[in-house]
Amino acid sequence: MGDKMATVNLENVVKKYDDTQVVHSINLQIKDGEFLVLLGPSGCGKSTTLRMVAGLEEISGGTISIGEKIVNNIVAKDRGVAMVFQSYALYPHKTVRQNMEFGLKLSKTPRDEINRKVQETADILELGALLDRKPGALSGGQRQRVAMGRAMVRTPEVFLFDEPLSNLDAKLRAHMRLELQKLHQKLATTTIYVTHDQIEAMTLADRIVIMKDGHIEQIGTPQEVYYQPKSIFVASFIGTPAMNMLDMVVSKTAKETWLETAKIRIPLNADYAKKLENGQQMVVGIRPNECFISTDNKQSKGKNLLGTATIEIAELLGANALVGVVLDGKELFVEVSSKNIPARGSKISVSFNPEALHIFDKASGNSVV
Repeated sequence: MGDKMATVNLENVVKKYDDTQVVHSINLQIKDGEFLVLLGPSGCGKSTTLRMVAGLEEISGGTISIGEKIVNNIVAKDRGVAMVFQSYALYPHKTVRQNMEFGLKLSKTPRDEINRKVQETADILELGALLDRKPGALSGGQRQRVAMGRAMVRTPEVFLFDEPLSNLDAKLRAHMRLELQKLHQKLATTTIYVTHDQIEAMTLADRIVIMKDGHIEQIGTPQEVYYQPKSIFVASFIGTPAMNMLDMVVSKTAKETWLETAKIRIPLNADYAKKLENGQQMVVGIRPNECFISTDNKQSKGKNLLGTATIEIAELLGANALVGVVLDGKELFVEVSSKNIPARGSKISVSFNPEALHIFDKASGNSVV
C-alpha cells in the first residue's frame, strides 16, 4: 500500500456562489507524500477548498491538478482521491467488511483482490476482529477507523480528510491523532486535512495553511506559524493559551525608538527604528510563556520590565497555571508553574523576553519584521 503518490497544485482557484465569493484566488503546491493541513475558523473556505480538490464542488476559476493531470473536468471517482468525512458516512445495514469493500465492488475489482486489500487494511487499522460487526455496534473511534479503511482500500493517490476527529471526545481525539501520524508514516500518501483545531494542525502537519475569509493568511511549518506569525490573525489564532495583544504607539527621537501606552514603554532596536514611523499605531504580541512575574518588583535578568500589576485571576492548567493581570487597563496573561501561584490581589511586577516580541502594524494587521 502507499505506492500511489502525487503532488496537488491549485492555481488561482476561485469559488463563487452566485455573487458571493467564498474562496479567493488560492495558490497552493502540495508536495508528494506531504501531510498538509488547512486550518481556520468556521466559514474560512477550508472545507470548500478540500471539496473542490475532491471534485464534490465545481471550481469557479483557476486550475487544480493532481500529479501531472489537470482535474477540473474529471469526475470525483476518477480523480484518484479518497475522502474521509466528519460524519463517517457508513452504511448502517452493512458490516465493516461490506462498508470497506463497497467502493471496490462498484469499480469491478476482482474478488480475491478485494479480500486481500480489505484484510491488509484491517490489519493496519486493527479492525480485523470487527469485520463482521455493523457500525451500530462500534465506538466512535472504531467507526472513524472504518471510514479511513474504506478510503485506504482504494489505494488513492491523495487522502482528503474533512474534520475527521471532531465528533470524538477529547481523549479519543488525542489517541486518533497518534494513529493518524503512525498511518501517514507507514503509507506516506499525499494528505490534505481540514480542521479548525489548532492542536490537530500542530501535531499532524508537515505544513499548515491558515485561512481566513477565503484567503490564505500564511503557509508554513508548525514552528514557522507559531514563532513567525505574519499577521495579527495568525498570531492570535495559533497558540494555547492565546497570545497577549497590546495596542501601542511608536515614539521616536533621533537616538531611540520605543513603543508606549500611558504607563508601558518598550524600547526597540535600530532595525525596527528604520521601519516604523513616529505616531504609528501598532499591536504588540507577547505569548504568556514569554512573560514573567516577580513579587519583588525587580525585572528578571535579561528581561524587560512592563510594569507593576495586581493579580486578578489564576487558572490552573495542570503543571502550569495562567495568571491574569491588568496593566495600564489592559488584560495580560502570564504562564507560571502551578507550584507557586501568587494569591489573587497580589501586587507583582511583569517582565517579558524582548526577543519574543511580535510587532504588527495595526492598520494592515501585518507583521513588521
